[in-house]
Amino acid sequence: MINRIRDIRHEKGMTLAELAEACTPPTTAQTIGRLETGMRNLSIKWMDRIASALGVDPEMLVRSEGAVRAQVVALLGNQGPEALPNQRDALLPTELGGDDIRVVLSIESSAGEYRAGDQLWLRQIAPEKAATAINRDVLVPRKGGRFAFGRLIDRQGNRVGVLPVGAGQKQQVVEDPAWIAVAEMLVRKL
Repeated sequence: MINRIRDIRHEKGMTLAELAEACTPPTTAQTIGRLETGMRNLSIKWMDRIASALGVDPEMLVRSEGAVRAQVVALLGNQGPEALPNQRDALLPTELGGDDIRVVLSIESSAGEYRAGDQLWLRQIAPEKAATAINRDVLVPRKGGRFAFGRLIDRQGNRVGVLPVGAGQKQQVVEDPAWIAVAEMLVRKL
């Protein structure tokens, strides 16, 4: 088995020292480096500690040698695309961390900036955290098995205001939503 600690750490923008400090209990950057390179055995206990510090499931830290994964081969910056010195595994949206529930909204008809065929990945948050999602696109469950989708523009007490995508739409007010799902990633086939 090959471990993916370095790839996930790079995707999260963490240094060896930052990951070592985020472990519970904290460890050293040298120990993390040895675990990444296979110079030290990656036990179940270490997998749990490192996965928790990275905010991913422990099984995401290892992969089969036969598994083929999409590779990050270049970065697009101000100077155009630049090759990476070493390719690394791309992470799936579900591997990006946290225990939050994710939901997907499949776009059937073009609306606003969304096109037919898009998939919008959203992360559920508690309604009391709605203030953190102001001016973000959200999916909010309504009574009767319906949903409100659009830009979260208001939160007052147990009510949230959502401005649907598309021109000329009126604000929808949802009272006591069970959850709010905040847009996190757009998947679009080209």
